Amino acid sequence: MGVWIDTDMGFDDIAAILVVVQSEFEIDGVSLVFGNTPLPQVRMNAAGAASAFGWKFPIHTGRAMPVLGKLETAQAILGETGIPTSGKSLPQAAALAESDAFAALCHWLGREGQHRILALGPLTNIAAVALARPDLAARMTELVWMGGGLTSGNHTASAEFNALADPEALSIVIAHGLPLRMVDLDLCRKVLARPEDAEPVRHAGGVNAELIADMFSGYIRIGTSRGRPAMAIYDPSAAVAFVTPDIVSFRPARIDVELQGALTRGRTVVETRATHATFNAQFAADIDADMARVIILAALVNEARK
Repeated sequence: MGVWIDTDMGFDDIAAILVVVQSEFEIDGVSLVFGNTPLPQVRMNAAGAASAFGWKFPIHTGRAMPVLGKLETAQAILGETGIPTSGKSLPQAAALAESDAFAALCHWLGREGQHRILALGPLTNIAAVALARPDLAARMTELVWMGGGLTSGNHTASAEFNALADPEALSIVIAHGLPLRMVDLDLCRKVLARPEDAEPVRHAGGVNAELIADMFSGYIRIGTSRGRPAMAIYDPSAAVAFVTPDIVSFRPARIDVELQGALTRGRTVVETRATHATFNAQFAADIDADMARVIILAALVNEARK
């Protein structure tokens, strides 16, 4: 069964893609969006990852700016490339061929069968399809999105980064009734990577073992450098929810996003009481964190063995 991935191509995005690659699903296409870093660097990261890991699925260039407002990236946390590392970095690779993500997504949605999408960044590409081709957007079977937060944010006190980077896009997705399943900060923070988790990757023996381990270590250091013992594994947790939904508990809810206010813009508001709202989406309420860790770490180790 073919699926689609929409991504801003940081390390945890790469790990999430590896989770899907090693599942029963075939990746029909990948669309790129600004987020972790501006779109030109996202394209460079995607080209480097495709070269390093031998990805054959098509990768398409999507939106460089949010629906409204200024460009927001996570470079203050992740560095200029959007991929912190303890040593090796993705190889410099030939630029990706120019291929428009909007046209590619529309073509894919027009095909017969199910249309399941895993979104790992701002929802700008998805919103563009919803606005311009609502007939095709309505063919989405499932949209699993790593974003939002039930209790608080990370980029601001109120907002999770992917929501804050383009809250209008999230609002458009919600308004068009797309089949949103939100995997939020609170859920992902149950699935943790510790510094020692990089060692089995480093010793896996394959061509890319050192590369993957160094990027994994750099990612984990985001948390440990702030005095935490571990780092939440965000995008790969959403990938686990996407490919192994039986270990995740989804609950219906009313999800909205705040579009105003310097302190509240991008905040996701999740109402779980059926007596107080008409439900319009689902959120991941719980996950078998131990099993999710096993799946994610196995994906990294297996790739590092090649």
